[in-house]
Amino acid sequence: MRPLEGIRVLEVAMYGFVPSAGAVLADWGADVIKVEHAVTGDPQRGLRQTGTFKVEGDPNPNVEHANRGKRSIGLDMSKPEGREVLHDLIRQADVFLTSFLPQGRRKLGFDVDDVRAVNPRIIYARGSALGPRGAESEKGGYDSTAFWARAGIAASLTPKGTDGVVNPPVPAFGDTISGTNLAGGIAAALLKRERTGEPSIVDVSLLGSGVWAMGHGIALSLHLDKPFVAAVLGGHGSPTNPLSGIYTTSDGYHLTLALLQPGKFWAEFCRHIDRPELAEDPRFATVELIGANTEEAVKILREVIATRTLAQWSERFATLSGPWAPVQDSLQVAGDAQVRANEYVLQAGELELAASPVQFDVSAPQLGPAPEFAAQTEEILQELGLDWDRIIALKAAGAVT
Repeated sequence: MRPLEGIRVLEVAMYGFVPSAGAVLADWGADVIKVEHAVTGDPQRGLRQTGTFKVEGDPNPNVEHANRGKRSIGLDMSKPEGREVLHDLIRQADVFLTSFLPQGRRKLGFDVDDVRAVNPRIIYARGSALGPRGAESEKGGYDSTAFWARAGIAASLTPKGTDGVVNPPVPAFGDTISGTNLAGGIAAALLKRERTGEPSIVDVSLLGSGVWAMGHGIALSLHLDKPFVAAVLGGHGSPTNPLSGIYTTSDGYHLTLALLQPGKFWAEFCRHIDRPELAEDPRFATVELIGANTEEAVKILREVIATRTLAQWSERFATLSGPWAPVQDSLQVAGDAQVRANEYVLQAGELELAASPVQFDVSAPQLGPAPEFAAQTEEILQELGLDWDRIIALKAAGAVT
């Protein structure tokens, strides 16, 4: 049994952030009903081009990633008949999950007080750009603005002298991280309600998630009164440790070393690169000398690492006791044997998708495909107890699709 089986989530949300929270909850076993506009659906369904990547036809990964495992109903909440259906759905839900701005929630009648008037025990979960308080609480935003730019991530990753700033690595980067945070908050609220009977309002913002992701750096910046500055691209990662940094292989790939105790690992590392004599070199005889002569050591190691391919070093470093990793692109990650062994990428319908990161009882989540637009409308209405005459009347009124 998955941990959230028997929990029903009503998702009134669009795009990537909040729907990705619904996807995580679905991975954990919740029945997630996605409410989409009766005519246009979630605008994310129309997203075909992201950067240089263009998707033709279906299935569309831009939709599937944040919507797998859900059911969809097409509903016009601006119509009285549609609002009645929404209220029926709220009565049967444990969680109301929304990305709508406060103005939209008030206009359509599903702000906190509206929803609690229908179901006093429901957990009300909101995802926002900039948080529920402050002068900008009613403003919208995307992960590229609130998470990536405003929370300090872009500036901290951009080396000085760069023309412009570093862009997010992939679409929905901050959305997915923030959505996982929101799913965790909802799970905690469900536990609180189980123990106390009290429902919660759960808030997660893109800005807050970005600040949390930057938390260690922000703490140091506040303590030392200076911003984090990115290292120069191509530079070594540590000024005092040749075994902590990035090296280029003969085939143009990279590997990263994180052997943070150079005195402990130096001799072993030298054996792994077939340079055992470096362990006896007087320049590197102690941890203090290694630190003092890091620049010379880095020069030597760069020359050595550049003599073999990434695959060859991966095989050789398999027995290295200290931490290291290949620097992989998004396609290489999907083929990583350790990723596959832990089922971090799984089949979901016709596509393979990244699994949400939490596993229970050493088992991967079960992923289902995203629903087609309004594919379960009739099924969901019947579960609410509506007969066919009522369903036909709702369709004729344009309240449901």
